[in-house]
Amino acid sequence: METEKHPSWDQYFMKMAYMAASRANCVRRQVGAIIVRDKSILATGYNGPPSGAQHCDVVGCIRIDMDIPSGERHELCRGLHAEQNAIIQAAVNGVSIRGGVIYTTTFPCVVCAKMIVNAKLKEIIYTEGYPDELSELMLLESDVKKRKLVIE
Repeated sequence: METEKHPSWDQYFMKMAYMAASRANCVRRQVGAIIVRDKSILATGYNGPPSGAQHCDVVGCIRIDMDIPSGERHELCRGLHAEQNAIIQAAVNGVSIRGGVIYTTTFPCVVCAKMIVNAKLKEIIYTEGYPDELSELMLLESDVKKRKLVIE
């Protein structure tokens, strides 16, 4: 009897990040994030508006209406990013994420990169790129490692 190969831990957690992304209601991009330490999930997040606010797929997207390119003018968005929501979820629940790894379906923007650095996460593992040169520069100045994961 043949046994199926188990996914690696990286593949496992990234698949969970994609599952989190399936909850997103952003009309431009669905992103998910999982924060892990010692093979245990500490927090999850996906992009969307703050609790109680109307969803972007209901009221429309300001960024689409204003034709704002991806990676620019982050403040003109009703939603929080997946990485932000995961970090906030941990804080609200009193969970320390220091030394953790964040698996995110999309490379973080500069705002998320700064939060990841200050949250003392040690590594970002992502699958899709994001057009934000300042994010790359901020991470180069930090101790946070980054690694692109290819999903098989």
